[in-house]
Amino acid sequence: MPTLTANGVKLYYELHGPEDAAVLVLNNGILMNAAASWSFQTATLARHYRVLQYDCRGQGQSDHPEGRYTMALHADDLAALLVALEIASAHIAGISYGGEVAQAFALAHPGKVRSLILADTVSEVGPELRITIESWLAEARRLDPDAFFAATAPWNFSPAFIAANPQLMAAARQRYALLDYPAVVRLCECFLDVDFTGRLGQITAPTCIIVGEKDILKGPAYAEILRRSIPHAEYHVLAGAGHASCWERPAEFNTIILGFLAKL
Repeated sequence: MPTLTANGVKLYYELHGPEDAAVLVLNNGILMNAAASWSFQTATLARHYRVLQYDCRGQGQSDHPEGRYTMALHADDLAALLVALEIASAHIAGISYGGEVAQAFALAHPGKVRSLILADTVSEVGPELRITIESWLAEARRLDPDAFFAATAPWNFSPAFIAANPQLMAAARQRYALLDYPAVVRLCECFLDVDFTGRLGQITAPTCIIVGEKDILKGPAYAEILRRSIPHAEYHVLAGAGHASCWERPAEFNTIILGFLAKL
C-alpha cells in the first residue's frame, strides 16, 4: 500500500501507466476512494498517461485527522504530494468533491496545472444543494450505513443505472459500511464552504467541463456556471448519465478526456 506523508498527513496513492508520460491526477468524489472510484478509467487512461489516483485527507486509506477540513488544505495536500513524487506539473481532473479540490488547486497552484478537467462539480453551493448535503450530514451523524446509503444513492446515480446494476449497488452499500462517518461529516462540512465562482476567471489553464444530463445533485445548471466563468472552457453533456458519470457512461467519459488532452 503506497503512502507518502505530505503536508503533515499520510496520503494513499496509486500510479499507473508509463513512467515517462505526462501525469494525469484523478481526484475522486466525497464518498469514494482511489481504489474504487476510477475502476472504469484507469486501464484506458493509463495507456496514454501516468495516472495518479489518491485519497484526500479524510478519505479511504489516507489519514483521517480530526479538525476542520478546507478546500485550500486539500489543495496544499495535493501540492505537497506532487512535490514528494517529484512531479512538477500535471493535468488535474476531478469529479464531484474531487472537482472542487481540483478548482481549489488550480486557483492556489496555477503553475502546477497543465490542464483542468471538471466533472459533475460545482463552484458554489445553491440553497437546494445545501439542504441536500445538510440531510446527508444528519444521516452521517447517526452512524447508520444503511440509512446513509439510502439517503445518498438516489442522488449519486440515475434511476436507470440503479435498476440495471444491482451488483454495483450492492458493492457500494458494502463500501458504505466501511466509511469513517466522523470524517464524512468533516468532508461534507468542508463542501458547504465551496465558493469559487467569483474567482474562476483567474483560471488560465485549458479546461474541460463534463456533466451528466440526469445529474440531479450537481447537474447542468452548475456546469453552466463553470462554463460561463472559466475562459475558453469546453463543455460536454453525457446523455442519460447521473451524477457518477464516470461510472454511468465510462466509454464516453474516457473519450472526452483523451480527446481533450490530445488537443493540448
